[in-house]
Amino acid sequence: MKRLTWPVMTVVLIAAAALSTFWASTAPAQPKPHQTSQRLAVLWASGDPEVAHRVCLMYTQYAQQSGDYSKVLLIVWGPSSRLLAADKDLQAKLKKMMKQGLPVEACVVCADAYGVSDQLRNIGITVKPMGPPLTNMLQAGYHVLTF
Repeated sequence: MKRLTWPVMTVVLIAAAALSTFWASTAPAQPKPHQTSQRLAVLWASGDPEVAHRVCLMYTQYAQQSGDYSKVLLIVWGPSSRLLAADKDLQAKLKKMMKQGLPVEACVVCADAYGVSDQLRNIGITVKPMGPPLTNMLQAGYHVLTF
């Protein structure tokens, strides 16, 4: 086995250090520490009851209670408005979440199209035009999660 001379070893060490610095600079960024200033808008559009019960409301409830977000808002949009108006179990679950402080808003255009605006208001949901508010949330840096 051949021994490396000091000048060769120095070049090898310098090259290794340069490569190490290069790879470190191209590595993916480390996750940021827990930040409670993050805001989340959950856009519930699916008319599928399983998605509502087993995914959308489960995660929304977790997000609301965990403190991972400074604000959590549920937006009822499209077919979910019809599903919610017809499903008493979903209504009960949502009323409980609203009592715990979850704000819930529904798109009036969608709810009117399904003829359920009054039913959603009776649950306690704010029913209003949602296009401009959603645009504002996106522009303000909200995280938007769609189910």
